Amino acid sequence: MNHIQRLFDIDPWKITTTKLDQENRRLQESLTSIGNSYMGMRGNFEERYSGDHHLGTYLAGVWYPDKTRVGWWKNGYPDYFGKVINAVNFIAMDITVNGERLDLAKIPYQDFYLELDMQTGILSRSFTVTAGGATVRFSFQRFLSIVKKELGLIKMAAEVLTGTAEIIVESALDSHVTNEDSNYDELFWEEIDAGQSEEYDYLTVRTIPNNFGIERFTVTAAMTHTISGASYEKAPLKVSETFTLQAQAGETVELIKKVIIVTSRDIASADQLAKISELYAAYNADYDTLKAEQIAAWKQRWALADVVIDGDPAGQQAIRFNLFQLFSTYYGEDERLNIGPKGFTGEKYGGATYWDTEAYGVPLYLALADPTVTRNLLKYRHNQLPEAHINAQKQGLKGALYPMVTFTGIECHNEWEITFEEIHRNAAIAYAIYNYTNYTGDESYIQKEGLEVLTAISRFWADRVHFSQAKGQYMIHGVTGPNEYENNVNNNWYTNTMATWVLRYTLENYEKFKDSTAVTISEEEQAKWQDIIAHMYFPKDEERGIFVQHDTFLDKDLMPVTDLDPANLPLNQNWSWDRILRSCFIKQADVMQGIYFLSHEFTEEEKRRNFEFYEPMTVHESSLSACIHAILAADLGLEEKAMEMYERTARLDLDNYNNDTEDGLHITSMTGSWLAIVQGFAQMKTDHGQLRFAPFVPKAWSGYSFHINYRGRLLFIQVTPAEVSLQLVTGEALELQLYDEAVTLTDTLKFANQNR
Repeated sequence: MNHIQRLFDIDPWKITTTKLDQENRRLQESLTSIGNSYMGMRGNFEERYSGDHHLGTYLAGVWYPDKTRVGWWKNGYPDYFGKVINAVNFIAMDITVNGERLDLAKIPYQDFYLELDMQTGILSRSFTVTAGGATVRFSFQRFLSIVKKELGLIKMAAEVLTGTAEIIVESALDSHVTNEDSNYDELFWEEIDAGQSEEYDYLTVRTIPNNFGIERFTVTAAMTHTISGASYEKAPLKVSETFTLQAQAGETVELIKKVIIVTSRDIASADQLAKISELYAAYNADYDTLKAEQIAAWKQRWALADVVIDGDPAGQQAIRFNLFQLFSTYYGEDERLNIGPKGFTGEKYGGATYWDTEAYGVPLYLALADPTVTRNLLKYRHNQLPEAHINAQKQGLKGALYPMVTFTGIECHNEWEITFEEIHRNAAIAYAIYNYTNYTGDESYIQKEGLEVLTAISRFWADRVHFSQAKGQYMIHGVTGPNEYENNVNNNWYTNTMATWVLRYTLENYEKFKDSTAVTISEEEQAKWQDIIAHMYFPKDEERGIFVQHDTFLDKDLMPVTDLDPANLPLNQNWSWDRILRSCFIKQADVMQGIYFLSHEFTEEEKRRNFEFYEPMTVHESSLSACIHAILAADLGLEEKAMEMYERTARLDLDNYNNDTEDGLHITSMTGSWLAIVQGFAQMKTDHGQLRFAPFVPKAWSGYSFHINYRGRLLFIQVTPAEVSLQLVTGEALELQLYDEAVTLTDTLKFANQNR
């Protein structure tokens, strides 16, 4: 059995609890994180909290290059390990009531309530304390504007229930913050300027020097309050204003803090104060007006993105939570950004870009956002093509090797089995180009920038393979596949398969666009690539009818996960790394990842045999695993398994399945719940210009519905056990397939559900 830890109540639109769980405060903070794609923060308290927790505020694209630390340096290692750094704590309020500090880790409290409203992006909290003869009900509300990206608002209200209260609030901008992931006591910020203008208090800080020539970031944070007459204070890396509020029983006092943050990514250091003055003038609306604007903007997002599930409140909450966190992290406005695995919710994985975006994020954003969002993700990689060439050169290879972990395109991960061996990430970059072109029908990107990227990746693969004289086939040795519980293997089936596919896809498109592209692939190169395609080695077991994960996988002691003592799970928290590497247990979809990507190239029997062989040995200890298995199980009619995997991917964080959400949410894997519904239960597929559906309703549900954008149309799909309804909301008539029957959608069509 998997460990399930559920801290919050089930609600279709909210994350709520009436318990401050001090033992799991970090988990609560992760689950109540908010963001607006420009900045974000964990669900920390405004007031001081001395219990165990993880204070974290993060700014998109702001990071620090740290010295790679390894015992034995090897040629090709990256020079630095890049990581997101904890930024200015701008919600900080140190509060006392009649001389007693507000600290819920130390003082008694009642009526605690915590709520994240996913419909509006507003985080609220309230509780009652008694101090110095007064009983006071405190309420906090905050949000980060998705309309005005630099803007954050915090509202504190104190209602005196009994007695008389003197409430002193020290509201601060505090950059005296450290990271939890490494360099625990190191400060990454130095103060440049701080002060008080007629309009606002401000603090300007800069990242400390680095030894790698990476541009240092400058950040200016400014704050205003709705109450005047405060005393101003200055401390290293901190500015604050202190307010003294007097109230008697029946009275309520309010403090509204408006914060604006700008960074040198957008505004030169010398211009930041002027820009903040400009923004305060532009954003000069009251709290209620700005809140109403926030609510309206989220309403517009949800109109397209919402997935409605009937009959499963926990499943409903989960899909909305995941979509909310995804769109809080990334909404495609900035082509310089990508989607970090933890987003703004923690520091693990360095806050950088992985292959997750291309493999898992692109399909969702294609369907739920304007095509320019996905195009920006593709531009992000094209812009970093020169750095990908450098990465390949460091390995002594031609072409381009995209990094496993990056902020700028240069590899900044210091584990050898990742940096040197997990080269399959290159294929995901190419697959995203295919996915965009295949889904939108827009060939303008692949014709130019896309073909440049594909050609560079193909040159890498052509140089990375070697020819086995003994077998007369091409091979790829010394790799780590998607299953990171095996390192330095030979002929990982997924890697060999995707490398071959990239070569084939590149040649097909070069032939198609060679007269209109600046890319040149010599005849000699083309011949070599064709030879690799024709003679690549793919490990296979004919007797079992499976693709073998790598050359020696079948030599392992093969057993299902069900044979393990549940106390051993998760393996990565209970077994030594050596034991994991020697075992047959699979962290995440590996062979199955390739079958998912190239589903239309495999027979149902091939899919079934491989699924039935590999899934029982998969521990799903990667957040990226369950959704792939949910989709393939649905494709094979394994409804019970598909539902099990949906629940796991959907509530991975809400139920803390892998006992690791206290470090932050698994943002990129949150696409998995949507993929499991749309590509799994609804069986939405598209290739060769043909959109197809074959929906079924899981037995635990009474129906579901969702929208998708597809080639200039907006479609609305509703599925019940009895009926499938397809509606063309906007756009021209569309020919598609439903249960393998060709239909033309011009308005709304209703069909009997053929899976019942």
